[in-house]
Amino acid sequence: MINVRKDFPILTRVHNGHPLVYFDNAATTQKPYQVIHALVDFLEHHNGNPHRGAHVLSVEATELYDAAKKAVARFINAKSPDEIIFVRNTTEALNLVARSYGEANLHAGDKIVIPISEHHSDLVPWQRVAAKTGARLVYMYLDDEGHFTEEDLAKIDGQTKIVAFAAVSNVLGMKRPIEKVIRKAHSVGAVVVLDGAQSAPHMKSDVQAWDCDFYAFSGHKMLASAGTGVLYGKMELLKAMEPFLSGGDMIEYVEEQSTTFAEVPFKFEAGTENVEGAVALHAAIDYLEGIGFDAIEEHEYELTKHCLEGMLKLPYVHILGSTDPEEKVGVISFTIDGVHPHDAATILDSYGIAVRSGHHCAQPLGHHLHVEASNRASFYIYNTLEEVDYFLQTLPLVRKQMGLDA
Repeated sequence: MINVRKDFPILTRVHNGHPLVYFDNAATTQKPYQVIHALVDFLEHHNGNPHRGAHVLSVEATELYDAAKKAVARFINAKSPDEIIFVRNTTEALNLVARSYGEANLHAGDKIVIPISEHHSDLVPWQRVAAKTGARLVYMYLDDEGHFTEEDLAKIDGQTKIVAFAAVSNVLGMKRPIEKVIRKAHSVGAVVVLDGAQSAPHMKSDVQAWDCDFYAFSGHKMLASAGTGVLYGKMELLKAMEPFLSGGDMIEYVEEQSTTFAEVPFKFEAGTENVEGAVALHAAIDYLEGIGFDAIEEHEYELTKHCLEGMLKLPYVHILGSTDPEEKVGVISFTIDGVHPHDAATILDSYGIAVRSGHHCAQPLGHHLHVEASNRASFYIYNTLEEVDYFLQTLPLVRKQMGLDA
């Protein structure tokens, strides 16, 4: 078991007389001292505006910002740090691709293929691209356990120009067949946009081995601070794309009626960069790499397996998607007979257990599954089997408090 809890100060909190059990990691993760201290050190000793000045603070801020890009490139095995663009979050990264690549390259009759299980941030931007270009947005549906079917994979055909999908579903917690889908997309000449928001924190990312064209993820879901995200893109694609935002630091030269833009990646990073976020992300990457993804995956597998086994013994609990722990990445969404998910989350919170409730920004998936809302328990490196046991012991109390038989 990974012994890291001592590094996370927030885990010492007590809520309603109970130790905090934080099972909302798919929404955001808690931060270790190593990340907190790196952020404080930057603000106390190195705070400056990067790429803009010759004085010592600007130079140091630039060095730290650039070092973070090198760390990200190493983390996902990109060919070059120049293929790394810092944005606010996965949502901004996906919107950047949809606007700067999708709207410029798609036409009437083209297809955009995505799974019905996608997060709204990988669905709504493609709706807008389809509306503006005349392209068709086509969905791959799922079988009863949340898998892609061969029939739906066949929707990736010669008319398909974009295939966008999450490496791990944020609702079902299921790993997707990344290499299989990418090979299928590339065989028909389509560009692949891979959403790594739920995969990057939990499993090794390798954009070269996958051969994805774009890859997006968020820092706050992997121990770093909010407001920092990453877009990876193949250099030849990035070079051909127009900037998403315009303003300071992304220009080469500005005249009264015309502007030339800086090289990649700078042309996609308008305005003052979030250096403190980059510093936090660098520290988070170092922390995760120090543990190693083999250990992270093994730990989360044990938590997920133990929790699934316990939940399957409760006849009034229904799990969304596969119940095979081999197919999941630390996320279990579920419903409880007779209890609205918001009520369930509120009752669990009274016992110090933090879970998610709602549609999890995936309403089309809810319509497809006929489950408009659910609860979601999601684990990370600092969670324990003892916490899972406490959660399983508390679930029957949810029904009891609602006046139902356990």
